[in-house]
Amino acid sequence: MEYVDPTVFRLAIFVLAIFVGYYVVWSVTPALHTPLMAVTNAISSVIIVGGLMAAAAFSGQGAGGAQAWIAKGAGIAAVTLASVNIFGGFMITRRMLAMYRKKDKR
Repeated sequence: MEYVDPTVFRLAIFVLAIFVGYYVVWSVTPALHTPLMAVTNAISSVIIVGGLMAAAAFSGQGAGGAQAWIAKGAGIAAVTLASVNIFGGFMITRRMLAMYRKKDKR
């Protein structure tokens, strides 16, 4: 049995997830976009919790100091990107719900 580097294995899973996500999102009917955004916001909130944990990594002295800074940087990037996704999702959901409001007849 041949050894496969875990980084290559994880990269393959990531690329596969991109393709599956693309086809799943584009095959959703417009009526289901709002619930889909709600689920996306829930997933992003879990990413924010993980990013905050990574950003709070202990940076004690020793050999792990550089790795702690990488974890902090990755955590900050995760929190930033997930926050953009959540706020954008709320704005899109708000616009979609506004389409279904009754128009004022004046």
